[in-house]
Amino acid sequence: MNGTIIPETPIAVDFWQSRRCNHVRLFFLSHMHSDHTVGLSSTWKHPVYCSPVTAKVLKHKLQVNSKWIKPLEVGQCHMLPLDDIGKETVTVTLIDANHCPGSVMFLFEGYFGTILYTGDFRYSPSMLDCPPLKDKSIIDILYLDNTNCDPFILLPSRQEATDQIKEIIEKHPEHDIVIGLYCIGKESLLVELAKTFKSWVVVSPQRLELLKILELEDVFTVDGEAGRIHVVDQSEVTYVNMVQWNRVCPTIAILPTSRKVKVWHRAVHVVPYSDHSAFDELTEFVSRLKPYSIIPVVKTQQCEPHFKQYLRFRKEPHKVNIPESVKTFMKNQHLKGKEEALHLFKVPFPKRAARGVEFESPEKRPYCNVGSCSIQNNQESMAHLSDTEADLEERQEIGVTFMSTRNAEMPLCESTVIEHNKDRTSLEISTSYIADSSEDNILEMASTIFWSPKHRNGTLISETSPEVISVIGSTSSTPNSTLSITYLDLQEASHLPILPLKKQTNFGPQNFHNQVEKYFKKFHTNDELC
Repeated sequence: MNGTIIPETPIAVDFWQSRRCNHVRLFFLSHMHSDHTVGLSSTWKHPVYCSPVTAKVLKHKLQVNSKWIKPLEVGQCHMLPLDDIGKETVTVTLIDANHCPGSVMFLFEGYFGTILYTGDFRYSPSMLDCPPLKDKSIIDILYLDNTNCDPFILLPSRQEATDQIKEIIEKHPEHDIVIGLYCIGKESLLVELAKTFKSWVVVSPQRLELLKILELEDVFTVDGEAGRIHVVDQSEVTYVNMVQWNRVCPTIAILPTSRKVKVWHRAVHVVPYSDHSAFDELTEFVSRLKPYSIIPVVKTQQCEPHFKQYLRFRKEPHKVNIPESVKTFMKNQHLKGKEEALHLFKVPFPKRAARGVEFESPEKRPYCNVGSCSIQNNQESMAHLSDTEADLEERQEIGVTFMSTRNAEMPLCESTVIEHNKDRTSLEISTSYIADSSEDNILEMASTIFWSPKHRNGTLISETSPEVISVIGSTSSTPNSTLSITYLDLQEASHLPILPLKKQTNFGPQNFHNQVEKYFKKFHTNDELC
């Protein structure tokens, strides 16, 4: 983001983070490029001062309310209040920045001295030969566009770059020309190409609306067959699009930019056409202006050391005495902004309904203990359960499995754990959830896996297993009311696909089917050896 708050003043240029500048009264917009409008949107509610052309584009692009847009004529002095009582004012003059349509520089004059904010600009000698800069002998602070402030970057003039583009087009008379641009800027280049090659410039409907607002010459159209020069967004000039365009018609692409661009297709040509001042142009501008100090617009790059020899020398540091009326205004605005920010946090948040799975607490299930399955013999607490055929069919439809402890077939499921009992040489089956009916001891198992450290030596059986365990024993009660469902003879259960649990880390539904498949392979291998 390229913007700043001028210190010790209620003035901000291209800075739109209102929470960080509560004391600011005057907001200025230099031009409509996206890196200078970060934070500016249709919800903006402060006066914005800009050029008349920028005012039209601002309304069109960002839908800012018209009552907040304050256009100022270029080349004229405008006086604006810095406080609530109108005692202290600032004089601001807009100067054409020669960057893009509507772009301007701001010359501020007030109690803080004289400040020139260039924003993005392409230097031209005529800027200093005409008022108001011609009449200004002292510039206290210069905010300088340092985009190309590098002595090793050599850029041609815009006319030289335009001639290079014309030469490329002339070498491809049978090709369509695709030019990659940003949303606004370099319109003068397009007009000159249209006149030189006597061709319409094909643009998108959205760009055409913007061009009509700028009131440029009528050389643009949306008819794709009307001309051979096509304008697209720079991001659309990719390898894939170049291949597709060349399948339809021989096509070359031109990127008029001084930025570093990676070229992935041989038909893409990068021309150093820049709307920012070159280093030698910046040197001439600073040497003629001779400011006392320089502040870079692009804050990530330093520029003052390159022009230190051209700066004026000041015996004493420049001190700014802020008028009391301005101090009071800035202080009140700052406190008001804090109150508004605090008010935002006082608004109660709406209560939202719980989302996800809601589990019942153990207290709501008196017949089930945590960590083990317990069934109380109290018939009254289980009277609501029934094992009628209708109930069984309904519960089986929703995925609930029932089994009987009396010569019934118990399907194997992921919630069944078989524990080895070395003393009895049998398997103890425990389930994560069991409900006992009043008559036929119908057992209900959940579709989830229950595991605790006591099952470390247990065995897991899958619900997808085709095998079925026949219960041949009877239940036995244990201390703490823990249900031991049944015991099976190991010899009779030897045909079951039992999966030993060797590692605790591999236990769980995410590894279950892999473990079963691995064990089946090992099981069949052992049968073949036997």
